[in-house]
Amino acid sequence: MVNTNKIIFKSILLLSYLIITAVLLFLISSLYSYFNTGADRSKILHTKIKKIDQYLPKVTWLEDGNLGREMNAQTLSEIESNYLDAWYIKNIAFSTNSKIGVDAYYTESARKNIFNIIQANKKEKITIERTTLSHNPDIFLFSEDGQLVVLEDKNVVEYKRVFKDNKFILEITEIANYKVILLLEDGFWRIRHLVKESVSEFNKKTKASPPISKTIKGINYYPQATPWNMFGSDFDIKIILKDFNLIKTANLNTIRIFVPYKDFGKAKVSESKLNKLRKVLDAAEKNDLKVIITLFDFYGNYEVLDWTLNHRHVEVIVTAFKNHNALLAWDVKNEPNLDFDSRGRQNVISWLEQIILLIKSIDKKHAVTIGWSNISSASILKDKVDLVSFHYYEDKDAFEERYTDLKEIIKDKPLVLGEFGTTSYRGFWKPFGSSEEKQARYYKEMQAVFAKNKIPFISWTLYDFNKIPKEVVGELPWRRNAQEHYGFINKNGEKKKSFKYISKH
Repeated sequence: MVNTNKIIFKSILLLSYLIITAVLLFLISSLYSYFNTGADRSKILHTKIKKIDQYLPKVTWLEDGNLGREMNAQTLSEIESNYLDAWYIKNIAFSTNSKIGVDAYYTESARKNIFNIIQANKKEKITIERTTLSHNPDIFLFSEDGQLVVLEDKNVVEYKRVFKDNKFILEITEIANYKVILLLEDGFWRIRHLVKESVSEFNKKTKASPPISKTIKGINYYPQATPWNMFGSDFDIKIILKDFNLIKTANLNTIRIFVPYKDFGKAKVSESKLNKLRKVLDAAEKNDLKVIITLFDFYGNYEVLDWTLNHRHVEVIVTAFKNHNALLAWDVKNEPNLDFDSRGRQNVISWLEQIILLIKSIDKKHAVTIGWSNISSASILKDKVDLVSFHYYEDKDAFEERYTDLKEIIKDKPLVLGEFGTTSYRGFWKPFGSSEEKQARYYKEMQAVFAKNKIPFISWTLYDFNKIPKEVVGELPWRRNAQEHYGFINKNGEKKKSFKYISKH
């Protein structure tokens, strides 16, 4: 029995040796073949950053010629890619105080300065979250041997947020000018010198958009069959046209809709989604309705390194629709203050401010607002927006007083009640809940307050829904069932008693 075990053990060892040897020979053979079929040896060693997915600051080249060798489009593209990768990896290095990846994008002499900064920051327990939002490079010299580039990068917009002992210290947005030398090594353009020549503080002041001429009487809108998925595969413009006609005949003049960030393609905005959004705006214009477009639905990251992706998303959408006749305003984000605890208040507010600045730099005609979840948050960034928008789902009897108090705080901006409403649900999960009669009474009383104080309003929402995504209200059935019954029209398509008070006629 012992001899049998020894034989089995030796056989296993021999078989393992043969397998390992075969794998090694295969790998060596593959590597030899790779190097002898025109492959670039440097690429197998170079840690390539996927910039297309992670870092997309706006780049505007000044292409007015350069000294030395003529620059072709492919080389320019490679220089841009490696140059932005270098910025991105440096941003990561300063936010983590890690040297990983730096040697791939900076020559030995250039990375010494970065490593010195990392060492000093580690000692002082400092981290710096940073990104660049725009670059304006101009090539001065491209050497005749194609190995060296000298460029100037002007008006680089840089955002920095400094932490000490993991506590926020300060943030600053700057405009800087750089002189840069890049060397071609191992098939990649690495930074040899990066010298900041001048720096000034970025001007965050913006001009107010023209005032909205009419009093907003609106409704937050989703088609009944596709709530929170309005632009998905079941998109049907005929249904939307019919709903918009109903909204118009109900004496409303505005709708608020939502653009989901991921569904629209994030930084690479889907052309098919843009076409669907255009059809919705066209349908609104046909029914003489104005539209508030709420951006970044189902987005909640706010990290500084994601900002360039967010900017490309905004840039495409705002540019596409800034001249549409149906557009009334841009709502940067729905209820961002709900992310204060999980994402950090300062992170969220800084992100909102940057998005406002970007929208206003592209569209100077339309108002910008933020859909705060409650009246307590409404004054945040009040000097940056054109409309102060807040939601109210609290005690209706306290609303008028709280609205009046807010008006005393914000005297120079129009206030808009961007969401309000109540459910008509009474059932297994809430046997002593609401009813259609209670819901109708709620809207009757709220409309009386609106009429008395001339308050612009946007109610929640046109329809009762059959299914609410868990991302909206979670898994708890008493919350989900209540949310399904906020509409003025029930699941069978019948007008509820509250429909009489959808607007003050």
